[in-house]
Amino acid sequence: MISQEQFDTEIELIITNAIREDVGDGDHSSLACIPADAIGKAKLLVKDNGIIAGVEFAKKVFKYVDKQLKIKTFINDGHSVKNGDIVFYVEGPSQSILKAERLVLNAMQRMSAIATKTRKFVDLLEGTDTKILDTRKTTPGIRALEKWAVKIGGGENHRFALYDMIMLKDNHIDFAGGVTKAIEKTKQYLQDTNRDLKIIVEARNLDEIQEILNTDGVYRILIDNFNFEDTRKAVKLIGDKCLTESSGGINEKTIRQYAECGVDFISSGALTHSVYNMDLSLKAV
Repeated sequence: MISQEQFDTEIELIITNAIREDVGDGDHSSLACIPADAIGKAKLLVKDNGIIAGVEFAKKVFKYVDKQLKIKTFINDGHSVKNGDIVFYVEGPSQSILKAERLVLNAMQRMSAIATKTRKFVDLLEGTDTKILDTRKTTPGIRALEKWAVKIGGGENHRFALYDMIMLKDNHIDFAGGVTKAIEKTKQYLQDTNRDLKIIVEARNLDEIQEILNTDGVYRILIDNFNFEDTRKAVKLIGDKCLTESSGGINEKTIRQYAECGVDFISSGALTHSVYNMDLSLKAV
């Protein structure tokens, strides 16, 4: 996984680029009708039910836009909210509040939706030893926000990107000439480049799982698109030789059954690619 410093840099880049994209050479709507010295106050109003996420990100946005803005928080990231709740008040120059408004709302609405869906999956896994993972199926440019939201919802992050973990999927295996060749070439590459990266290998059937197990150095086996019976067989075959992960179309109806097969992790792209934004608004008071 990436370091906290790398993650913080990603967040800074998101804010910088989003403000560039949204504000350009000026928020002319506000500049046209609101005096530069006007002071205002607004509340973040919840108009939905779920898990709130993005409060800490909002603080970073307000600070980036104008250090004079002051935030008073009532509900923190990861807490349940309902229609009518007030998450925070922000007070300071009115022009600055309006400049930050859309980025704060866009981010918090999506982050809260992701955190809410993640929490549902986490609750469905309660009582098992299985953890829910996100994937790289994220919105280009805001991956850090979406993975942050998964953590807030109680899930865990998979690799952040292509550079922080090796993941040999079906195409890698086929292009490399098979499972064993893909693993051996990968281990040689890591040695040659002096990199310390964990290796995950995808298996499409029980024969490939056995082939993976014949080679040392694999951190986790991805049991991809297996049915329940074969997943149980795969977990038994793997034992404690490495960690196990199920993936492939797993949803709210099937996640519990896959967890009960004994896998360590279940990964779901749906945490980030199939959510409906939580309804939030920033209202002047």
